Order: sequence, then structure tokens, then C-alpha cells
Amino acid sequence: MSLSVPDTNLDNLFIGIAGMIGAGKTTLASALGRHMELDVYYEPVDDNEYLEDFYRDTKRYSFATQIYLLNRRFQQHQEIIWRGRPAIQDRTIYEDAIFAKMLVTQGLLDERDYRTYLGLFRHMSNFMCRPSAIIYLDVSPVSSMARIQERSRDVESGVSMAYLQALHAEYETFVHDVSKRIPTIRVSWEEYRDVEEMAEVIQREVVNASFLREVS
Repeated sequence: MSLSVPDTNLDNLFIGIAGMIGAGKTTLASALGRHMELDVYYEPVDDNEYLEDFYRDTKRYSFATQIYLLNRRFQQHQEIIWRGRPAIQDRTIYEDAIFAKMLVTQGLLDERDYRTYLGLFRHMSNFMCRPSAIIYLDVSPVSSMARIQERSRDVESGVSMAYLQALHAEYETFVHDVSKRIPTIRVSWEEYRDVEEMAEVIQREVVNASFLREVS
């Protein structure tokens, strides 16, 4: 794949927000959408017809759920590109492979299904234009758990601290890898930031187009 720097024209701005479960991606996406007049594409949760079955019988529905999410995020990703309007996406398509790998590690997704999933993602990636930048909201597993408990979604009641610790480790690998291809802005999100401050950071760092920026 080419490692060319994405177009930094703010009229075509495409920001992806990445981060742990409960990090605050949706809240930030909504606030930035209003403040910067961006179209917002939310993570498919409320209308995810597999989600309840996935949490009820994870091993049985893991592959179908991962394919469903990959398809929905690919659809969002392509719509953002085709519409040519500045937009922000709540969780990127690139993160899906993290959760698929976690399922394999836990014995909840067959290795053969995982290979099929990765092959499909690679083929899809050949047709995807990269985002202008990814904002990674860095929170600890402890903070992630606290925020999960605070929002009290029934489907997340079984999420364990051990899972979040392993997930955080996978996100560290993800950030290291994706920043080689897409400019990545890493922000400590232990405390929520002011939306105007984040808008300024995005505009400054996207124009700089550095491939891994840790901002405070």
C-alpha cells in the first residue's frame, strides 16, 4: 500500500475517533460535529440486530456479528468518501480487527473464521481512501470500566477487567501500527476535554500531517 499523506484540505476533512469501550467517542463525535459543522457517523449499536444474540451466545454469533459490523462500517466509510463532505466517524473500520482478534484469543471465534474475516477486510481496504486523521482517546482499563458501569448498558454487563486490560494492550499495538499509514493524534482522555480545544488540536495537527502525535 502507498504511504502517501492524506489530503489535508479541511473542506474534505475525514476524522475517525478510536478508543476503548466507554472512552467517550460518541460524546466527542457529537460535540465536534456541532462545533466544526461535520457530518457525524455513529457506531451501529442501537440498530445492531446481532448485538443481543452476540452477548447471549457469543461463540455462536461472533463471526456473524463481526461480518455485520465490518459491512456497516465499510458502508459508512465509503459514504463519507463519496459524499465529499467533512465528517467524523465514531469508531473506525480499522478497529474492528482488534475485537475479532480478542474473540479468537478467548476461544470465541474460530481461527478459520478469523482468517476469512481478515481476508475480507484486506480486500475491502483496497477500495478505501484513508481518513485525514485518527484521534485515539487513550483511557486506562480502570477508567473504561468505570464509564461502562456509569452508562449501564445491559449488553455490556459481562465485560470484565481482564478483558479490558487485554483490549487496552491490543489498542496499544493498533496505534503503533495504524500511525505508520494514517496520521494519528493520541490524546489522554482520563478527563474529558473542551470541544473548542479539541477542534483547534485537530485543525493544527491535521495540517501538520504528522504520523503520530501525542498532544496535551
